[in-house]
Amino acid sequence: MFARVTTVAFEGIEARSVDVQVQIGPGMPAFSIVGLPDKAVAESRDRVRGALNAIGLALPPKRVTINLAPADLPKEGSHYDLPIALGLMAAVGAVAPDAIEGYVVLGELSLDGSIARVDGTLPAAIGANTLDKGLICPKPCGAEAAWAAADMPILAPANLLALVNHFKGLQSLSRPEPEPEPEPEAMPDLKDVKGQESAKRALEVAAAGGHNLLMIGPPGSGKSMLAQRLPSILPPLEPSEMLEISMIRSLAGNLSGGRIGRARPFRSPHHSASMAAMVGGGTRARPGEAALAHHGVLFLDELPEFQPQVLDALRQPLETGETVIARANHRISYPSRIQLVAAMNPCRCGRAGEPGYSCRQGQGCADRYQARISGPLLDRIDIQIEVPAVSAADLSLPPASEGSAEVRRRVVAARQIQAARLEELGEKRARTNSECDGSLLEAIAEPDPSGLTLLREAAETLGLSARGYHRSLRLARTLADLDGESRISRLHIAEALSYRGETLRGASGQGARLNQTVAA
Repeated sequence: MFARVTTVAFEGIEARSVDVQVQIGPGMPAFSIVGLPDKAVAESRDRVRGALNAIGLALPPKRVTINLAPADLPKEGSHYDLPIALGLMAAVGAVAPDAIEGYVVLGELSLDGSIARVDGTLPAAIGANTLDKGLICPKPCGAEAAWAAADMPILAPANLLALVNHFKGLQSLSRPEPEPEPEPEAMPDLKDVKGQESAKRALEVAAAGGHNLLMIGPPGSGKSMLAQRLPSILPPLEPSEMLEISMIRSLAGNLSGGRIGRARPFRSPHHSASMAAMVGGGTRARPGEAALAHHGVLFLDELPEFQPQVLDALRQPLETGETVIARANHRISYPSRIQLVAAMNPCRCGRAGEPGYSCRQGQGCADRYQARISGPLLDRIDIQIEVPAVSAADLSLPPASEGSAEVRRRVVAARQIQAARLEELGEKRARTNSECDGSLLEAIAEPDPSGLTLLREAAETLGLSARGYHRSLRLARTLADLDGESRISRLHIAEALSYRGETLRGASGQGARLNQTVAA
């Protein structure tokens, strides 16, 4: 007796087809699963046997062999329970093999025959649609699967008996409907921030071009408050972006109730986060904070308090837009196109540089604290600004007349200019100025003669790396887009360089040299 059922294994957000081959043959009674199963898959034999007993179906006293092909692909998770059970039922004739041939199956079985929810239903549904098949999934996951395609056949039974009755014509399972988008939640508004006009301007520039941002200032200056308001001025998600984010959240088990929203992710991990928590990994190579912040904001508060190795692991996602987890026998990639926003104090005591304050540990306190951040990581942060302490006079001011709504309109207009320009050039990979590189950057960011002269002089004065040079050019392109200018002027170059002048590496000296260069 032989039967086969199709299910999937996950490689990043991609669902790879797996053939569940079931054979019941002569020999001593046994139940074995082969094909590189992990512990959760190996233990499915007991869950499957208990679920079949619960609906009154006992396995024959023969040798049962389950092969998960391809055999060299690691199989992880509990979603193999239901396909194995259906394969066994088809092999003994309890279910017609033709009835399940056109479906991809996944679900975890309980001992009473009920089908529990599993992670990754949305990417599995998209993979099944690619294979031109329907999907059988747990009832709690039906609304999530329904987003894959409007005309795709989907069965979402609550238990194994309901599925059997459906195939026998005793019961009809209706196609689940996608859950409506949740009402947008009220986001923190920029009107709440008093003072800090230069920081608000930097936040607007960062949002307009998708640039990474570092804010340096004493405790209580409003760094976290500003970062939390960045999503309120970002443009809404495109449908393709929304789908990618939802697939990652589905794999992480964070897609509550199958609801898909248009809010951009805002992830703020604690500084004790491990390498696996930040970039992904672990036994099952789960997506990390970088992947969960895809098309959104990754906010790192108290930046130097993170482990240096964890911070340096972000260099690849910031540069390539993806996180790669390499294992001995396979490679997993998660999309991680993030906008990094970081905040830090100037030193461990937090008050270095304040007028009239002398640190108990001397200048070495600030130097040691700032040295925890590597130069290559800083080189990937386009905007580095100082956020001074807010004075009592600022706090007594009335609310600002301009809030997130007004700033967002300018950001959206600048993004539309970028999208139209990139579409005209036939570019499909890049969406914002921060993602442009090489010949594409030369084509879209050509400064006027005076601006080019200033950029060259500043690059020599500040000792900018090639990456720093190009990032300053991208920043100037964004500033020109905000002004509605087609050509980058000297003013745009000067403002772009001012956001990179006060870096952590010899800040005061570089800033003074930059001011001299701009004045000249």
